[in-house]
Amino acid sequence: MAQQLGLSLRPQRLLWLGSSFLALGLFLSNGLGRWGSGLIAKSFRQDLCQGMVQASVSLSREQLTELLTIPERSPKATIRQQAPAPYCTLTDLEVRAGVTAQREAYPLAFDPDTWLVMLYEGDEYAGYAFRFE
Repeated sequence: MAQQLGLSLRPQRLLWLGSSFLALGLFLSNGLGRWGSGLIAKSFRQDLCQGMVQASVSLSREQLTELLTIPERSPKATIRQQAPAPYCTLTDLEVRAGVTAQREAYPLAFDPDTWLVMLYEGDEYAGYAFRFE
């Protein structure tokens, strides 16, 4: 039948075709996806972190719960009472015209591919975001 369709099934072509299906199967089964996400997490830690990196820092579920209940515009010192010093600081952002915001990142102990990023304007807590790797 392959000959009727004009297809030549030489050993090299079969090897290439088999390799292609194997690579596609690995990708779809998330084998390559997990490998790739490790690269993203590594680049997040290395490329975005500024200043001192404290590799032993992570947030427990309890610490995360406590942090998320702190109201915005609370003093930064309130955050420091509930959480350790951050894993690292990130590059500053301008979220509103003329207002520079500082960011600090904390990996979650129970999900290392998820990070809590705290946002500060001066000495005021201005909000948070999650970063998923």
